[in-house]
Amino acid sequence: MSMINIAERHKYILDRLSEKGYVNVVDLCKELDVSGVTIRKDLKLLEDKALLFRSHGGATIHNPYINDKPVNEKEKIRRDEKNNIAIAAAALIAPNDAIIISSGTTALALSRNIHPKGHLTVITPALNVAQELLRHPEIEVLQLGGIVRNSSSSVTGTYAERILADFSCSKLFLGLDGIDIEFGLTTTNILEAQLNQRMVNAAQKTIVLADSSKFGRRGFGKICGIEDIDEIITDRGISPHIVKALEDLGVNVRIV
Repeated sequence: MSMINIAERHKYILDRLSEKGYVNVVDLCKELDVSGVTIRKDLKLLEDKALLFRSHGGATIHNPYINDKPVNEKEKIRRDEKNNIAIAAAALIAPNDAIIISSGTTALALSRNIHPKGHLTVITPALNVAQELLRHPEIEVLQLGGIVRNSSSSVTGTYAERILADFSCSKLFLGLDGIDIEFGLTTTNILEAQLNQRMVNAAQKTIVLADSSKFGRRGFGKICGIEDIDEIITDRGISPHIVKALEDLGVNVRIV
């Protein structure tokens, strides 16, 4: 039986949250040598004090229901992690690929790390992604049209969705706002979520680009379920518990 008292447990939980941004019940039970019931009570007490937000199987330091932020603000957050994810994603692009790159700051980082070894076709809703790729004469860029969202520097709407219906691409590199094991992949804008759904349908393989802060969080609009994606590229901050849950659902998790 653990000799750690409730105050020490709460300090430990909050310290772990401060380090990683997320904790899960299974890991805390092992680390603190207490039952799941005890940990859940601890998380409930800490949530009542507004010190954390509970989510399925754990807790996060942030509100799991995400608000939309402008892309220039998001770009400053976890910049190194996003760049490492982008480098790993760029290595998966083959000569003569036809790919889709979504909007978002990690998708933008990907566009900055693409150094094509041959012809490449890229479909994107993101104006900033398209602008980056135009530097390379080997890349043919198909910019989707529609309603421009200032906060994401990208387009949404039925016109973009109709265009995607006519294409089949080898890979989709998908940025997002939240990943919840039970609810799936989400973004903060419903129109963007709908367009991302069409992107998933148009791609033979969906590769999610998500830093570890995105796990255990939800945006307003659902993109798809975990079972609809093939691979996630993330950073070392992801919990082993989440990695196992994803792998059990058939998703390859690449940690960089």
